[in-house]
Order: sequence, then C-alpha cells, then structure tokens
Amino acid sequence: MPDSLQQEARQILDTLAFTTFEQCQPLSHNFNTIPSRPGLYAVRHRVDGLLYIGKTKSLRGRFSGGHKAFLWAWLDKYNWEDVRIAIHPLSAWSNPALLLELEAIILRATEPPYNVQIPPES
Repeated sequence: MPDSLQQEARQILDTLAFTTFEQCQPLSHNFNTIPSRPGLYAVRHRVDGLLYIGKTKSLRGRFSGGHKAFLWAWLDKYNWEDVRIAIHPLSAWSNPALLLELEAIILRATEPPYNVQIPPES
C-alpha cells in the first residue's frame, strides 16, 4: 500500500478522532449544518470516543434519513446530547476504490464498536 494513502488516512483519522467534541456536529432533525458533499464521518461519544466510522456521497443525506449508530447509541442508553458527528468533507467522489481503502485503513486502526464489519488488510 502506498505511503501517501497511509498518510492521507492518518490525516483524516486525526480530523475525525481529535476534533474537539464541541466542534463536532450536534444531532438534529434535518442536519442542515452538515454539508451535502461526499466525505468520511465519525459518530462520536463525548466520553467513549469513536462509535462508528463511514463514508458517503452526501454527508447530510447520510444522516437525515437516520443511521444505525444512533439506534445503537440509544440502546446503549447514551444521552443524545453526548453523541455528535465529526466530518471530513471531500472535494469529489472521484475514486470510490480509494475511498473504500481509506475507510478500511481507518477502521482497522480504530475498530469502532458500532462498525460490525472491519475489512481485513489486503
């Protein structure tokens, strides 16, 4: 795997994991503060950290229709105010294979509890 891909994955992971909780996007009914752009995202808990990491063609669209991580957080009895979304918008969805590999690298590095399938290293 190219070092540049590993480096890019590390930068995205740093954005998703280390953005302060207060700077993350709060849960809302329409998620209108989240851009309708492609990107990677993390559902995070104020204390427990990363719960779920994913990629999408539309960040806002991914959440406005619901997300399984929210249901699981509710089942785990997390207060909704303690769950937020960290985002890393991308300029384009130009290379789906690259995004899939970036997501896989980040998942293997973090193993968030709500990601049920973490791709093995190839």
